[in-house]
Amino acid sequence: MTCGGGEGSGQKAGGGEVDGHSGGGGEGDVETHLGGEDEGQTSPAAMDVVSDLDGEGMAKESELGTEPEVGMEFESREAIYDFYKAYGKRLGFPIRTRSTTKDKRGREIVSVVLECSRAGHRGSQSKNQLKPQPSMQIGCGARLRAHVIYSGLWQISKVCLQHSHPMSPTKARLFRCHRRMTHGMARKLAINEAAGIRLNKSFTAAVVEAGGYDQLPFIEKDCRNYIDKVRQLRLGSGDAIAIQGFFAKMQDQCPGFFFVIDLDEESRLRNVFWADNRSRYAYKEFGDVITFDTTYLTNRYDMPFAPFVGVNHHGQSLLMGCGLVSNEDTQTFVWLFKAWLECMDGIAPMGIITDQDRAMQNAIAIVFPNSKHRWCLWHIMKKVPEKLGGDAHKDEILNVIHDCIYDSQYTQEFEEKWLDMVQRA
Repeated sequence: MTCGGGEGSGQKAGGGEVDGHSGGGGEGDVETHLGGEDEGQTSPAAMDVVSDLDGEGMAKESELGTEPEVGMEFESREAIYDFYKAYGKRLGFPIRTRSTTKDKRGREIVSVVLECSRAGHRGSQSKNQLKPQPSMQIGCGARLRAHVIYSGLWQISKVCLQHSHPMSPTKARLFRCHRRMTHGMARKLAINEAAGIRLNKSFTAAVVEAGGYDQLPFIEKDCRNYIDKVRQLRLGSGDAIAIQGFFAKMQDQCPGFFFVIDLDEESRLRNVFWADNRSRYAYKEFGDVITFDTTYLTNRYDMPFAPFVGVNHHGQSLLMGCGLVSNEDTQTFVWLFKAWLECMDGIAPMGIITDQDRAMQNAIAIVFPNSKHRWCLWHIMKKVPEKLGGDAHKDEILNVIHDCIYDSQYTQEFEEKWLDMVQRA
């Protein structure tokens, strides 16, 4: 039986389940929803840093390999979560906490609903209906509900094991709820970063030490986000005051000078954008297509420098605004793009060229929905040798690719050469 529950179970408006069970959660309990945070998706925005002794959660060895069933008892709510998470990892789906219910006094949590992270539906934030943002939430109904019984144990009262999507056991480690980094690894990353060792080398060393990519419980983006947080700690409140004072002085000297400063909850500098009169005027004249790149250089705080660059009718590069960012995620890029768009009187470019970064792609779809987004050829060609690896025909393939791209005068000529190369491969 794949779906089951106690007698009297039903649905309540708003998505929370109500079961007619006895125990700690009785009539008048206060329900608190926690489903807004998608704990299972593959976004790198959140990852646990755990003790070096921690394993895959605290699920008992006797419980591993078993399916959730009505009546199963656990010592705590955390034990149920770890059990369901281990079950999800084994089958290949992410989980999250849907909601929790507190007792009548609003003090203790007495019931919880856990579900597959692909439950529910989330609308696209993109304004372009032709390019909607992909969402992992497709209305999957797999979930379980548990509550406190009189003995103080937690008991599963309702289970639904049916999923409306294929499982991905080989990719389960990439889901957010399964990703983690030990304190030892986090400390090693911080030490290497302070010593000037590039992050990609630190990550490669971790891959070799673990025995391959599939043996790591985290991805390179997790490492990058962790280092970003470490770098943020170097920025004190005085930095924000100093840079604001400098920009205010620039505005006195040049009334058209534009800047926006983003502070965190502790009033520390997080992101900053600025552009002078020349940059704003250059965009009005030559802002048809711009490039955006965060790989140019970093400052003494290792905050990526993010310039907006255009080209004039002489083929010369023109700076059209720039920023310093503390993180390279979608939220940060959305903030930066909106600041730049405000500076340019709300006029979006016809086209924008970036590297192959998913966070940039998501942010562009939100802020510049009608702009044509293309990937930078230089970044693509830089990655080709890495993708080919030790292929015996690597040099020959590279020569053919270069011929297709750089020696084709017309679109049709390129398409014909590319098709010929693919057919010969």
